[in-house]
Amino acid sequence: MKTKTKLSILFIVQAGVIAALYVVLTFLSHLAGLDSGVIQVRISEALCILSAFTPAAIPGLTIGCFLSNLINGCVWQDILFGTLATFLGALLGYLLRKVSVWLVPVPTVLANALIVPFVLVYAYGVPDAWWFCFLTVGAGELIAAFALGMILYFAARKPLEKVLSLRY
Repeated sequence: MKTKTKLSILFIVQAGVIAALYVVLTFLSHLAGLDSGVIQVRISEALCILSAFTPAAIPGLTIGCFLSNLINGCVWQDILFGTLATFLGALLGYLLRKVSVWLVPVPTVLANALIVPFVLVYAYGVPDAWWFCFLTVGAGELIAAFALGMILYFAARKPLEKVLSLRY
């Protein structure tokens, strides 16, 4: 098999595994009542740190978010714009990975804190002010994407580098 073909298959497999992990972790968050609403801590957002290791995290996280929102019965605006927030966070995190690993989760926190409150207010009719939703969603993202993501990074860095950092 040609090297390029092997790497393409590897990319697809990595993206698929990341998407599946995102869906499972979001489902677990859903069971605990943490995955949606004004105050949300989607444990799956910790996986955004995987953008530091592989570009396959970008489609993996995006597809995982899309499927999670679809499975959980979110309105179309949440499916579309929530997925967009995850895509932007993963893409920008990947681009920042060489500047500092500490910057990788920042775009995820900001994209979700800026986009999701609009979805909550306009699509779900949450009566709270946008600023309140910005603060609560941002706080949840700080916990999930930043704190849990960095714990994941430092706890599993060596094996993740071996498994995910293959050249594309």
